[in-house]
Amino acid sequence: MISAPSDKDGAQIHAITANTTVFTQEELECVDELWKEYLAQGPERSGYYFLVEKDDERVLGYACYGPRSLTSGTYDLYWIAVDPTVHRGGVGRGLLAASEQAVRKLGGRLLVLETSGLPTYEPTRKFYLATGYTLEATLKDFYSDGDDLVIFTKRL
Repeated sequence: MISAPSDKDGAQIHAITANTTVFTQEELECVDELWKEYLAQGPERSGYYFLVEKDDERVLGYACYGPRSLTSGTYDLYWIAVDPTVHRGGVGRGLLAASEQAVRKLGGRLLVLETSGLPTYEPTRKFYLATGYTLEATLKDFYSDGDDLVIFTKRL
């Protein structure tokens, strides 16, 4: 079941991020910071909205999105991660669809996703294309030499 998370879901969100082999320690710390802001200020003030997919009390995956500053109706999907033990089970697709629906309800018209161009992110890029996203741009060597920024969008 997809819903807003509770305070107690933070440890599982952290664990999913840590167990996903593509994220760095710095990225893990970034998710933790967004989570802390979400808890402290709420989604409207922090600008970070979280959704979780749960099986009873177990978090299977999460998504984090929010409005893009200085735009009208543009939102970013900051993070989407699924417990590696349930990959390819529809959790990611469900979270992405629920995020899109939530963004629509908030008045969003465009969702922007950014990811790495490294080979380890190839399944992620294929996932975005398979779920109706358009590859908008690739910025060469953005993150570091050999690690491009790949930008996808979807009109909602």
